[in-house]
Amino acid sequence: MVYKDLWIEDEKIMGVTEAGAGGEADQTIDAKGLIILPGGIDVHTHFNIDVGVRSVDDFMTGTRAAAFGGNTMIVDHMGFGPTGCSLHHQWEVYKGYTEGQCITDYSLHGVLQHVNAEILEEMKQMTEEGISSFKAYLTYDHKLSDDAILQVLETLKAVGGIMPVHCENDAVIRYKREKFLAEGHTEARYHPLSRPGYCEEEAVDRMITLSETVDGGPLYIVHVSAGESVERIRAAKKKGDFVYGETCPQYLVLDDHYYEDDDEGLKYILSPPLRKKQDQEKIWEGLRDGTLSVVATDHCSFDFHGDKQKGKVDFTKCPNGAPGVETRIPILFSEGVSAGRLDLQTFVQVISTNPARLFGMYPQKGVIAPGSDADLVFIDPEMEVTITHDILHENVDHTPYEGFKVKGWPVQTMIRGQVVVKDGELQVQPGFGRFIRRKSVQRI
Repeated sequence: MVYKDLWIEDEKIMGVTEAGAGGEADQTIDAKGLIILPGGIDVHTHFNIDVGVRSVDDFMTGTRAAAFGGNTMIVDHMGFGPTGCSLHHQWEVYKGYTEGQCITDYSLHGVLQHVNAEILEEMKQMTEEGISSFKAYLTYDHKLSDDAILQVLETLKAVGGIMPVHCENDAVIRYKREKFLAEGHTEARYHPLSRPGYCEEEAVDRMITLSETVDGGPLYIVHVSAGESVERIRAAKKKGDFVYGETCPQYLVLDDHYYEDDDEGLKYILSPPLRKKQDQEKIWEGLRDGTLSVVATDHCSFDFHGDKQKGKVDFTKCPNGAPGVETRIPILFSEGVSAGRLDLQTFVQVISTNPARLFGMYPQKGVIAPGSDADLVFIDPEMEVTITHDILHENVDHTPYEGFKVKGWPVQTMIRGQVVVKDGELQVQPGFGRFIRRKSVQRI
């Protein structure tokens, strides 16, 4: 292990020197035996979202959990507002949710419910105001048509933004769900069968085609779960297309056998659903070869002994989502770096540097370099922990990773030079986190 001195002043990194070569400091932190990395950036959370029922992690509990998990910033996906509302409507709602609440730094993705001239103009305005990404859905009540997607991609290409998109074929999902319910197949095990891998792959393929139609529409495919999708993204990137892929820890370490228990299976109703082990291997390979650029979480938490039970007699009534913002870094470090699947450089890229570049925060965030924010995570690479619900700081009543044994654990988190988590204790108050104005996407 190589030891260096890292110098911080007025929230910023001032320099990196050989150990002992930089002079005297007002305060020192001895980090021998630890790995110091740029703080984690989770660019896919859903805090305080209302999907008919409200998720149990708000921006205080969600960013608290994020900080304990080694994250220094999150970018949250705003939920849908009233039909026909403006983009700014939801931003104003979320300003109320976040004000004085966040532990980590934060930003928001705009959410697209419909597209017309006014919405396109708002996208330009909001990009100037610090929000440069706008999410589209290809399923759910506010799904966008292909012609609307083309307009969005053209606008974002012009203003330097990017479009995260939830890729699933809505018609396939509706057909299969209705068929299963008509046949009396209501158990949790039918959730993954109602949203097969080809349902995702078709939508990914279609979005890449639309991106190519506008000669490089900036496309970011969220929560890639299917091996077929990885292959399609790989082919597009080899052609030089403006397309990036994100996956999540659940698709790397959990598989569809968790649905076999009709009661416990409700914990794992999320969309896209958990896939098969062969999909996991393709996703790991996609991270190693750069096909997939980011590991985020899609953190969307509902209590198992609460609203998740709405799916007990009908899986389609179960709110979709699972927690994970606190466990992302330790799971990926353990199963990736410690297990030899990923090198340390790739790990840093997918948890921090690439999210910062793609969503307009680099080099303020995502890198240890002079002038960058002093956002750091200190990882003990030898620390072994068994993940259980009672050691976590999320507000939800379970973790999908109960009993997972990991090697490598974040033991300290620093945001803008301030120690935020140390020795298992929170060191700051809600409201410490700042809204970060994001800029244009940087291709990687």
